[in-house]
Amino acid sequence: MAFAHKQSIIPGAEERRRFQRVKVHLLGRYMLPDRREFPCQVINMSPGGLALLGPGIGNIGDRVIAYLDHIGRVEGKVTRIIDNGFAMSVGATPRKRDKLAAQLTWLANRDILNLPEDRRHDRIVPRNPIALLTLEDGSRMNCRIIDLSLSGAAISAERRPPLNSMVTLGAVKSRVVRNLEDGVALEFVHQQPAETLEDSVNVR
Repeated sequence: MAFAHKQSIIPGAEERRRFQRVKVHLLGRYMLPDRREFPCQVINMSPGGLALLGPGIGNIGDRVIAYLDHIGRVEGKVTRIIDNGFAMSVGATPRKRDKLAAQLTWLANRDILNLPEDRRHDRIVPRNPIALLTLEDGSRMNCRIIDLSLSGAAISAERRPPLNSMVTLGAVKSRVVRNLEDGVALEFVHQQPAETLEDSVNVR
């Protein structure tokens, strides 16, 4: 998928006309100028801008700093208000825009090919399958790790955390990506080193 820079037909047309937007489902957090932070879901993105859904709506022109899964830190300004969120520009050097284009191409191709994140690495059964799961509201419960990889885990527990909620398995920040027959599948926010994987998920 190419992210060619297009010549704007109308002078001063918005950034979203200059780059091809990709539909994505990325979770993250963002901070407004008053330093309040909110969780968010990015619904489309290009190397020059993005649209997100979130509870805190800034004013047009406000500076925004966001930390997004798979993308990292981006910053820019609110360009327009949408239902339950806003669109923002992405301020980046040409090198950073090239990197963003490559990341977005990978994400789009992953969705087209329907490749689950947790199938990128071999899965193992840990020596100690009992772990502590911390939910988004701070509550904790014991769970059993069904299997584990460098990028995710399948767990069973008495209660299923909601889909797309952020949880912590041991010391590993994760997102709930799928319901299983007796539990859920988790995707780790960051890929884990093989040598510390089991120790990290067993931290209590």
